[in-house]
Amino acid sequence: MKKPNTISIVIPVYNERKYIKKVVERVKNSDTLGLKKEIIIVDDGSTDGTIDQLEKLAESNSRQIKLILNKVNRGKGAVLKDGLIKTTGDIVLIQDADLEYNPTDYPSLLEPFIISNADIVYGSRLSTTKPHRVFYFWHYLINNFLTGLSNIFTNLNLTDMETGYKVFNGDIIRKIAPRLESKRFGFEPEITARVAKHKELKIFEVGISYYGRTYKEGKKINWKDGLLAIWEIIYFNLFAS
Repeated sequence: MKKPNTISIVIPVYNERKYIKKVVERVKNSDTLGLKKEIIIVDDGSTDGTIDQLEKLAESNSRQIKLILNKVNRGKGAVLKDGLIKTTGDIVLIQDADLEYNPTDYPSLLEPFIISNADIVYGSRLSTTKPHRVFYFWHYLINNFLTGLSNIFTNLNLTDMETGYKVFNGDIIRKIAPRLESKRFGFEPEITARVAKHKELKIFEVGISYYGRTYKEGKKINWKDGLLAIWEIIYFNLFAS
């Protein structure tokens, strides 16, 4: 990849009225190692007042923020596909719309692109010395299981396949994005399976901080998504084109 000059930050949003303004401000003020920011926010049919806040943010930052509004809820994977296709940056970074992942980690995530010509970088919550809120025990076990199962099929040695921080060479992800099928949280195993099939890609993993939410605080993924992820790992590694 040529020396990167721009970064697209894709933020999928669903009912995050409490957090979205603060997240966007943190993204705007984040250190991207000199890369010019393009912020693409895709709302997935929010019903809690999030859209009103997004429209105000987009209006006051029209040169930097692109806003995509879906009328109905389609799932995180579906809106990420919409956002990734619209990116123009040399590097593309996914930022969740809550406060679980902190944009202060951007320099660590971007450094492999600048120094080692990386194609893809995963931010690991499990292989890190940075502060992280203590996990739910069963979430921790399930995450380890799903990552291990994924690694068996992909032959990668990731420690955190389900991480929300995934960063891509822009040209690469824009070629892959139109083929994405997952509507919900299956995006994580699907994108991992698809990039792993390209053996020439240089994939890195760096430690990140993590401030996980409780369900009372708005966490959305549940045990049903964990069970579905098992099938998605198998399907996207063995059967998907």
